[in-house]
Amino acid sequence: MKKSKQLVTLILASLFLFISVKGMASEFNFAVNPVIPENQIDKSKTYFDLKMSPGSVQTVEVQLRNDTDKDVVIEPKIASATTNLNGVVEYGQNDIEPDETLKHNLKDLVDVAETITIPKQSQVTVSLKISMPSESFTGMISGGLTLKEKQEETSDRSEEQGLAIKNEYAYVVAILLRQTTDEVVPDLNLLAVEPSQVNARNVINVTLQNPTATYLNSFRLINEVTKKGQSDSLYSSDTSGMQMAPNSHFSYPISLEGQKLEAGTYVLKSVAYSGKNDEGQYKVKNGDEEETYLYKWEFEKEFTVAGDVARDLNRKDVTIEEDNTWLYLLIGLLLLIIAFLIVWYRRKKKNEAE
Repeated sequence: MKKSKQLVTLILASLFLFISVKGMASEFNFAVNPVIPENQIDKSKTYFDLKMSPGSVQTVEVQLRNDTDKDVVIEPKIASATTNLNGVVEYGQNDIEPDETLKHNLKDLVDVAETITIPKQSQVTVSLKISMPSESFTGMISGGLTLKEKQEETSDRSEEQGLAIKNEYAYVVAILLRQTTDEVVPDLNLLAVEPSQVNARNVINVTLQNPTATYLNSFRLINEVTKKGQSDSLYSSDTSGMQMAPNSHFSYPISLEGQKLEAGTYVLKSVAYSGKNDEGQYKVKNGDEEETYLYKWEFEKEFTVAGDVARDLNRKDVTIEEDNTWLYLLIGLLLLIIAFLIVWYRRKKKNEAE
């Protein structure tokens, strides 16, 4: 249990953070200070990691300070933690669908005001009412409080380029809720493998699910894709240092590196590791070094790429250059035919004139 706590501590050490939602560098007009309560598991942390009894209700506070000369309006939002395609846990609102194994969505357990006004040169305290589910469970409910300044209906416009640039920044304070500190053994499922695109580039999406109420820390994923019945590797990837949120899923993209996707049946072989630890039983090379992990999973799955899907994705892939050789040959042939007809017609007219 001690090993797992150390891993979680390392990963969660910086969960009180700020994020750029959109735009370019800017300054915050407010500051955030979570007030750590007595039932905080580790009082040195600046995010909430609370141990609560089943069915209990607790109010925690976050102090907001405004040092500017104008009032600042804040829009707080609550969301459950999710995992993005880069294998990074997100604690703010996004478009990722909650996983089917998520029993308790944090936004249903925490009440907070819809808007908060911080008067100029002042400080206010925001209250969060947390309701712990009445049923007992082991593990954690994970998510976060996003604090973003309400934007005015204006934007900075570049006269030369005609571009509208809007800066939106937010603080995110992680919220972890537990009933016990008992260790939860993580698990991993392979849900789906399918062709797709990321940033207009062809990929093979490998959708993985963490069905347990604990983090998958120090997560490493090794993939290889072959044609069915063949051993030659077509596409591969090896990514370490990722993390999965409790009860979440994400689609890991295997890049095709600009190759055209061909129709057919393929086989994916994946090996995943979690819990990097010197006392782990699973050893794997990473360059010249050897790593050891506490947990390991292996998957193998067939998937089929239909012809129309391959053509559509290849057409949309911005890195694939169209082979127009046949078109150039056709144009050249047409030009030769036209030239031949012109010469033939002129000779015919000349013969008729004689």
